[in-house]
Amino acid sequence: MSETDKILQRLLRLHPNKLIDLKLDRIERLLEALGRPQERLPLTLHVAGTNGKGSTIAHLRAFLEAAGKKVHVYTSPHLVRFNERIRLAGKLVSDKDLNEALTHCENLNGARPITYFEITTAAAFHLFAKTPADYLLLEVGLGGRFDATNVVDRPLGTIIAPVSMDHMEFLGRDLQTIAAEKAGILKTGAPAVIGRQGDEARDAIEDAAAKLGIRPRLWGQDFEAFEQHAKLIYQDETGLLDLPPSALAGFFQTENAGLAIAAVRYFNLPVSDAQIADGLKNVNWPGRLMKITEGVLHQLVPAGCELWLDGGHNVAGGKALAGAFKSLPKADKRPLVLVFGTYSNKDASGFLSAFKGVATRVISVPIEGERSAWKPAELAQLAQELGFRSEAETSLGAALKQAATTNNARIVICGSLHLAGQFLAQNKTPPS
Repeated sequence: MSETDKILQRLLRLHPNKLIDLKLDRIERLLEALGRPQERLPLTLHVAGTNGKGSTIAHLRAFLEAAGKKVHVYTSPHLVRFNERIRLAGKLVSDKDLNEALTHCENLNGARPITYFEITTAAAFHLFAKTPADYLLLEVGLGGRFDATNVVDRPLGTIIAPVSMDHMEFLGRDLQTIAAEKAGILKTGAPAVIGRQGDEARDAIEDAAAKLGIRPRLWGQDFEAFEQHAKLIYQDETGLLDLPPSALAGFFQTENAGLAIAAVRYFNLPVSDAQIADGLKNVNWPGRLMKITEGVLHQLVPAGCELWLDGGHNVAGGKALAGAFKSLPKADKRPLVLVFGTYSNKDASGFLSAFKGVATRVISVPIEGERSAWKPAELAQLAQELGFRSEAETSLGAALKQAATTNNARIVICGSLHLAGQFLAQNKTPPS
């Protein structure tokens, strides 16, 4: 176990019930002891939503770095190493700097209760405040209103990516309530850009914005983006941009890129149209519809088969992933085989249902770790009841060997970001 892992294990024990507990008082107390680093951050863009937050941030980072800006990034969860959550002026935080920041926060906090996400977020703010950069791209962990990141009072701007049903046990049982929680990041005086939303979610976000005196810019009303003739077309009231497609695979990345472009334009970021185009060509976001072409586990897949990885884990993510493969031209069709694992609080039936008529086979696998996950046998039974040919396997390696018995298969590992991280670790191709 690395020194970082040892520190993180100690931090996990500071909140005995191990449950998500959405409050701000604990992190505010620790930030006070740290000298209020949240008030010494670079210009901050705060991003909430259910699906597409990370991809929107990845595009924004690519645009800003194409413009020569130094960019901090905070995202979660990580895939393989915790360091992936904190990018300082363009580079993943070093073990040395991370361990020093975590230990400093641990010493200041003492034995007082605080959640893992809260104390690690405080450590991130400490690092962001003392490392020079031009911008901070800050992703909400869960919800918005009571998320530990929501201590930034004066962001440059806020972004809400599409909102859908997820984490209902913490955020609410209907879309309007969940969207209202996400809208908790909106701040008076900070412009807001809102991605494509259903009517209920959009109404809730607009209501929250109106109470703060904000007129948000809305997808479909103020701006939009779409793919046309292998180009990304972005349009708002100032005109139309004819751009290269995003380097990230999947039709849904056109919308994530469009949301990031809207932020550039409405927040008046110093990025030219040519730099947006350059960023689109070079954007990188591991574990999201990612084609795997090398590695230890990839060697188990014979020539003639394809291997893909995706971390989508809710119903909306399943629909987006299924849609990406369904939209491929007929000449590129192959038998689609899912290697699937997910946590027990996820709607596995809703996720898999999106693949009816798209996938031919489901092979279920376990997820490593302490959290409760669906048992492979249960997932296999569920998949069978939904009409899929299905089997349960005990490991990713065994599942890939089984999937490869389908000739010319397109194999997709999916259902959880943690499963995606598990694959990347075993494949020995961690994100950088």
